[in-house]
Amino acid sequence: MLDFAIFAVTFVGGLIAVVIYLYPGSSKRSSIPGPDPTTEEDGNLADIKRAGSLHEFLLDIHKQYGPIASFWMGQQFVASVASADLYKEHQNVFDRPPELFKLLEILIGTKSIQYANKQDGRTRRKNYDEALTHDAIKKYYETFQIIANDLSEKFSSLVKEEHIALSQYMSAYALKVVLLTLMGDTFKDDKEVLEFRRLYDIAWSEIEKQLTDVPEPDSQRMKTFKDARDKLYKIIKRTLEHRKKNPAKKGELLLIDILIEHCQDEETLLSDTLSFVIGGFQTTGNLLTWCFYFLATHQDIQDKVQKEIKSVLGSNDVDHTNINDLVYLRHVINETLRCAVIAPWAARFQDFDYELGGHKIPKNTPVIHALGVTQQDEAIWPVPNRFDPDRFSEENSKKRQRLAFQPFGFAGKRICPGYRYAYAESTVCFVTLLRKFKFNMVEGQVITPVHGLVTHPSEEVWITIDKR
Repeated sequence: MLDFAIFAVTFVGGLIAVVIYLYPGSSKRSSIPGPDPTTEEDGNLADIKRAGSLHEFLLDIHKQYGPIASFWMGQQFVASVASADLYKEHQNVFDRPPELFKLLEILIGTKSIQYANKQDGRTRRKNYDEALTHDAIKKYYETFQIIANDLSEKFSSLVKEEHIALSQYMSAYALKVVLLTLMGDTFKDDKEVLEFRRLYDIAWSEIEKQLTDVPEPDSQRMKTFKDARDKLYKIIKRTLEHRKKNPAKKGELLLIDILIEHCQDEETLLSDTLSFVIGGFQTTGNLLTWCFYFLATHQDIQDKVQKEIKSVLGSNDVDHTNINDLVYLRHVINETLRCAVIAPWAARFQDFDYELGGHKIPKNTPVIHALGVTQQDEAIWPVPNRFDPDRFSEENSKKRQRLAFQPFGFAGKRICPGYRYAYAESTVCFVTLLRKFKFNMVEGQVITPVHGLVTHPSEEVWITIDKR
């Protein structure tokens, strides 16, 4: 879930430049090397668009200028770091620049945890993390397995050689898992899950359109968006009210119960609940999609994973007692996070002047952690575009600095609170499906990534399955 706090949303590359242009910050420049702004007004916006995305632009400037580089998003000066040593210098910084996520306010609200910094943000994170600890996740495995079994039965009913829309199924699995395990039994009815997804798709589609075409406030587009958004909040509100009337038993607290306990007002409660749901299913859905894609295109690796599952688990299900025994499968998941660049970047800022990498950073300057650049660094990962899970063997991992691979973020104890949860729910899905099916790519597809806050395929990934 690559940061319930980084947010599992599929931004196109131009979003961040547009948002920060609307909210200009420091006009000071430090000694950090980087390209000059193309224009005084737009900064390097045109360069980012030409590169294709912010991630691809960061790849370019770090290749040219080194592990610390600077550029301009509109009139906002931005620094970017892409090395384990520089990450170490910044690892205690907690606050995230809210202007990078400003456009999302129309969906998640101004009081969302996305914008919570300083003591407010730290307190909320500490409280909410209680629902996603190692011990808390133990109780979710049964639900993970039930939903994975349902998906397996659906796959079993498909005719051989039938084309399967991989992204669609993986997103549906991830959404149902998040709603049931974190929000409670209100979502046992698939109709409620499907309605939530339908409304979310309408709302998100409008946000993406507004990157290039902002409608009039009273336009039909905005009326459609507001209607979908308001209905989403009605579902969330109804779920919260049901939970308040039917509280969890002792020892069975879910995230929804912790949100109800600690949120001081209804607006914050609604905003944070929706933020966690969106943050949860979007990223894990894409992780599952990319991982099955790589397994379908690397049959030898898929066979090795299937053999490990059979050898380690036999006929047993995955739970907290044996998940860490699936060593090679964890390597495959990690290599998917790295190779697909699931989370290309994170960001932090401080409200005072300081030094980073020997350079002055003016106060309030966004500092991007170019995680995707580090994950594609040839000096760390030879032939970085090759999918090779053995990079994460114990022997190879010892050769790397710890911060060289941090796909869930790392700074200010603001690592994605759901990283254990993401590993657990995805592992259950992989084990359940790979035991019964062999995954194959439909021929003739050219799958290209779209790098936003979460990297997703440019179009649906079509597969076929064979029963084992």
